[in-house]
Amino acid sequence: MASSRPFDHLNSFRFQLVIDGRSLAAFASCDGLEISIDVIETADGPVRFLRKRPGLVHHHNIILRRGLTRATELWDWFRAAAEGRVERKAGSIVVLEDDQSEVLRYNFLDGWPCRWKSLVLDASRSDVLIEELELAVETIERAE
Repeated sequence: MASSRPFDHLNSFRFQLVIDGRSLAAFASCDGLEISIDVIETADGPVRFLRKRPGLVHHHNIILRRGLTRATELWDWFRAAAEGRVERKAGSIVVLEDDQSEVLRYNFLDGWPCRWKSLVLDASRSDVLIEELELAVETIERAE
């Protein structure tokens, strides 16, 4: 049972990535759940004031960061795309409650990995090695 009340703010540190109905990896951060609309300005009327009209809708890339593991499923998906075998997948970023129940879900459609990055290797530090995976997506929706 959820411990929060409807008016409580949601936590940003409990979430999971679900692709093709399966939970994949524990990620440290997720960025890019963003949708924007171009603003088209046109001169209108005899006074020649600017009107602002909606243009194209952009669904931005999703960037996921996690501690590097030996699991290769996401790396294999990226490598296939880099070799020209792009496999588009549907997935979700699921925000979890304290008890791990689902609070909120953002679905993405036609996602595929367009960038992979391993952050700095530094022998003078004892940090966990972090990898980034960027997903190009065509649609982001908030599931109610």
